[in-house]
Order: sequence, then C-alpha cells, then structure tokens
Amino acid sequence: MENVSVKPGSGFLRWFSESPLPPEAEKTSETLASHADRELLERISDFLLGNRLEVSQANLLTAHAAFSGAVVGLARTISAKVAAGEKITQSMMDHYAVSALPGKSEELDSLAAKVERTLAVFEHTSSSAKKSTKEYGEVLHAQASNLSANLTHDLVLQNLVEITKTMIERTDRIEKEMERSEKEASSLRASLEKARREADLDHLTGLANRRAFEGVFESQYRIAQSEIEPLSVAFCDIDHFKSINDKHGHDTGDRVIQSIAQALTRISDDKCHVARHGGEEFVLLFRGISLDEAWQKLDDTRKQFAARKLINRLTDEPIGHVTFSAGIANVFAFDDRREALRAADLALYKAKDSGRNCIVKA
Repeated sequence: MENVSVKPGSGFLRWFSESPLPPEAEKTSETLASHADRELLERISDFLLGNRLEVSQANLLTAHAAFSGAVVGLARTISAKVAAGEKITQSMMDHYAVSALPGKSEELDSLAAKVERTLAVFEHTSSSAKKSTKEYGEVLHAQASNLSANLTHDLVLQNLVEITKTMIERTDRIEKEMERSEKEASSLRASLEKARREADLDHLTGLANRRAFEGVFESQYRIAQSEIEPLSVAFCDIDHFKSINDKHGHDTGDRVIQSIAQALTRISDDKCHVARHGGEEFVLLFRGISLDEAWQKLDDTRKQFAARKLINRLTDEPIGHVTFSAGIANVFAFDDRREALRAADLALYKAKDSGRNCIVKA
C-alpha cells in the first residue's frame, strides 16, 4: 500500500471525497466545515503521522471511528496506550479495524447473501436442466429402439438411429456435468457458511466477536421489545492487564483472557450472551431478568474469579489475583440502544475510577 505524506491538519478533507477538490470547492468546504470537524481531522492527522502509520483508507476510517466516538471504547483503548508511552503499530491498527469498520461486515454480509441467492438460482437451474436432459434421453432411447426394431434395412432411418444414439450420449454427458456442477455449488455453499461462522468467532476465546455481537444485540433487542422483557448490557474489562502482559508475557496474557472468557461463559445461556469486544474487553447481554438481577449475576462471577490465584504455567511464577471491572446499563432506560452501550461504557469508567474490581450501574 502506498505511503502518503501530509502535514497534520492540512487539506485532510480531500481524503473524504472521491477526488481532489478544486480550489474554489475546497474553499467552500473549508467555509462550511465546522471548527469541530477541522479539529477532528487534525487530531486524526497528528495521530497517524505521529505514530508513522500509513495514511490509508482503513487507518483513516479506524482513526475516525476512535476520535469521533463512533466506536465505544476504542478511543479509550488507544488513549490508554498512548498515555502509557506505547507506539500504536500497524498490527494494532489492523486489529482495531475489525471493530472500527462495521460497514465492512455489512458489505461482507451483503456479498454473502448475493452469492447464496446466486447459488440457489444455479442449483435450481442445474437441477431442472438435469431433469430435462434425462427425460429427453429417455424419449430418444425409446425412439431409437422403435426405429431399430421396425426399420432395420432402411439406410436413411438407420443413419437417424445413429444420430439419435449420438444425441443420447451427449445428453448423458450433459447430465453428468450438471450433477457435478450441483455438487460443486453445494460445496461452495457449505464453504460460505463455514467462512461466515469463522468471521463471527474470536479464535482466542471461542466466544462471539464484536461483529457477531452486533447482530445478536439487534436480534435480542427486538425480541425483548416484542416480549416486553428487560434487557441489560454490560462491558467488562480486565484490571491491570498491561501489567500482566509486561511482567509475564503476551502468552500468559492470552491465557488470562481465556480464563476470564471461560468464567463469563458459565453464566451464558439462550438469554445471556457473551462476546469478546476486543483486547481485554468483553460485552454481555442479559435478557429476561432485571438490571439488579443481571448485576448480581455478573458480580457473583467477579467475586468467584477474584478469589482465584493464577499461576504462570511456563515459569510456575504466581500471577496472583486477577480481577475485572464492569459497567452495566438497562437498555430500555435509553431512547436508543447505542446510548445504552455508551452508558455502560461510562459506568465501566466509573468502576475503574472507583478502585477497580467492582461493577457499577449506569
């Protein structure tokens, strides 16, 4: 991918249009752009160039999602790393892009739906064609038998018999090709379904990922509305996770993430859904129980996990007690479910500010 060098805050609006703006249009855009918009673009520019990141479409969209607040928690994650003196690398940006670009997931879903429709049409067409050629072949077989039995010495009709036999062989060949095509289409459909499942999976924990959570949140929201059931959403974040990584290594950090995932999975069922939201953060949905009941359920898990003493398997060095903090919100207490997500995230902030290892209600 091509590297592009620009000065922070200069002409950055060009990146958000299909082609460079002419001077008069650029001047008009600058006049119409609010101070907040210009400040946002300058922050994005400073961030990318300051970390020596490519000014690519993916990085631009990811940075915009973070600094505009479009993706809950992403700005906080990046800010925490910057505050700790860490450089944001391209691999980090690639990881953040998974949660920052939900539109790409929508495009993938749309493409997958089109492929599935195409496959369905193809399967129907090939099945119909196979049936038609089979019936045609049976008729030709019958006609050839009649001609051979009754008019054996007629040279012209004998030639017709040979032509008919050739046509039979051709239709048999077409029938086999169509059958093979049907099998290939069926295999492609299975591969597509497997790819879709893998796209919804967090491979470290086996939990649903952020992409899958978006779909589950939408469906659970609609079900809760129609059934007049309560719905709560919670964000969980492992406390002092950076220190664990720094002291014991990333492999140990991954196992800590897996342990938290397993603990949260134990409280999941068809009305409680757990997903890894990214990094050391998890998100949960509780349908059919009150906010207080959901809080209690999650707090019990917090207490049980905090009581455990973890050990580094590679070195036998004790890791000690690992805890997590969480913020939880009643989804229907807000006009929009996205507002509930933001409220749960703010409650998580408060839990961190209150000393960690606790759960705060929004």
